[in-house]
Amino acid sequence: MKKIIAAFDGLKYSKSTRDYAIYLSKQTDTHLVGVFLDDPTYSSYKIYELITKEGISDEKIKKYKSEDNALRKKSSDDFENECKKAGIAFSLHHDHNIAKVDIKHESIYTDLMVIDSKETLTHYNEKLPTRFIRDLLSDAQCPVLLVPQKYKPIEKIILLYDGEPSSVQAIKMFSYLLPQLKQIETEVICVNAPTGTLHLPDNKLMKELMKRHFPKAMFTVIKGWAEEEITKYLKKKTENTLVVLGAYRRGNISRLFRQSMADVLMKEVKFPLFIAHKS
Repeated sequence: MKKIIAAFDGLKYSKSTRDYAIYLSKQTDTHLVGVFLDDPTYSSYKIYELITKEGISDEKIKKYKSEDNALRKKSSDDFENECKKAGIAFSLHHDHNIAKVDIKHESIYTDLMVIDSKETLTHYNEKLPTRFIRDLLSDAQCPVLLVPQKYKPIEKIILLYDGEPSSVQAIKMFSYLLPQLKQIETEVICVNAPTGTLHLPDNKLMKELMKRHFPKAMFTVIKGWAEEEITKYLKKKTENTLVVLGAYRRGNISRLFRQSMADVLMKEVKFPLFIAHKS
């Protein structure tokens, strides 16, 4: 891997995104780019705050814009200072167009994106998954690491597998991009239908692949319904776990990891989620 981008709303700066991105950059000796989405249509203040008896106040507009600029600068300065402390190669991008457009464009030219799972790029808090994140995951041109709001060192990797190409693709992309994490305890989780067996789909081929990519990985096969069983299983794990999954495409229906799988995990567990899909 050669380039990671960490995407930020400078008005609601995510230190967790910063910390996960710096950690991965150090582990992989990869250039880190802090992308600050300075969308001109988005501000920390609301229109009604500008209204006085005389109408819209130019003085208030100037004051609030100045405060927003200062806050955005404070955020980018913090990112820059922490990167210098960590001794990593880094650079900054300040994107000044519509945030959704800019971040998708940035995703074409990077190997991995790190972003807070609660990112909204609006004034408002939203239920997970937010509209911004759903749109991003549907159209991102690179794997995305969604991170929780509190940084935890990664001590275990869980690879979700359902026999579909998209889940295998996600596992391979994780292996290609983050080989330095292969020394961490790794487990493959598969959920078969209640009437199915306890065998992995394509058992021989999958184990042959894993022997080359994650030779020390353990395998766990559960019977039941994926969303219920995976959530239940993950809730027993520590928050130092990273989960790898695929198939976040609109209209893509997988037997196990439907589009809703990532949605469920964002709501139910506070783990970093590495999400990749076939183009």
